[in-house]
Amino acid sequence: MAEVEQVVVTSGTALDLPVIAPGQQVEVSVPATSANLGPGFDTLGLSLSLYDTVRARTTTSGRTVVRATGEGVEALPTDERHLVAHALISTLHRAGHRAPGLELDTTNVIPHGRGLGSSAAAIVAGVLAADALLPAEDRFDAAGLLQWAATLEGHPDNVAPALLGSLAVSWSSGRVFRSTRVPVHPDVVPVLAVPGRALSTETARALLPPSVAHGSAAANAGRAALLVHALGADPSLLFPATQDSLHQDYRAQAMLPSATLMRTLRAAGFASTISGAGPSVLTLAVGEAGAQAAEEAVRAAVRTADTPQDWRILRLPVDREGAKVRMHRG
Repeated sequence: MAEVEQVVVTSGTALDLPVIAPGQQVEVSVPATSANLGPGFDTLGLSLSLYDTVRARTTTSGRTVVRATGEGVEALPTDERHLVAHALISTLHRAGHRAPGLELDTTNVIPHGRGLGSSAAAIVAGVLAADALLPAEDRFDAAGLLQWAATLEGHPDNVAPALLGSLAVSWSSGRVFRSTRVPVHPDVVPVLAVPGRALSTETARALLPPSVAHGSAAANAGRAALLVHALGADPSLLFPATQDSLHQDYRAQAMLPSATLMRTLRAAGFASTISGAGPSVLTLAVGEAGAQAAEEAVRAAVRTADTPQDWRILRLPVDREGAKVRMHRG
């Protein structure tokens, strides 16, 4: 998971803040996400039906304890440095409150470091859990939740679909982040090929050049606009709409098996892209027959010597509702 900025409480110390009553419990489920979708670099994100779950309880212990199960837990801290805990505590502080103690139980299903928004899911889970714990008058509105989650993540392209569901189109003005939800056509079926090896977002971003040719930028602008239309209204256009000229070729050297798989699938006519910063490969299939064909094509491709890795093939329907919160008052 990515590191997030530390939040400083400027009006006194955290110990001066009003305390959230102990015994409050909240449960949050947050979907995986796939950003970029080919040409929509840092602007488009799709919500997927694969969910991490967090259960948080306020205590009087004076400390934060995290118990985690599932994906990537061997590398995660078990105290306030855990990304969910950090996001939760930071959100409480930003709203002018604190918890005297916290117990978090996290169930991680979203693979880490695979371009499926695991860090965004952790941040959204922490932000939403904190918001549910706050007094009603101090809670964030929808725009505030997006702004704060995107601030912690550094960009909105994964946190927006995690919050909103479906397809999220995001933009920013300086450090002000905005997003709108676009319903996805019911025939669109995402198929993921998830490799066994992780790749950090920082590594992938470091390979991008500081500038690109005007022609590449113009080509991507047109394809990104077409992609919004294809996902929402006309999936028959998904193959040309997912053509990228901006970032995937530059990153290929860091994930050659994934780049090879994506190119093999596209050569066969599938609307395949690198999911987020990679290295998972996303194919946007159309209908049941299209999804089956995509899965078979992935299996055939990964048996070749050009894509040596252990791969998981996941058919993940579009999540249409975004993160969900259940609150239990003490």
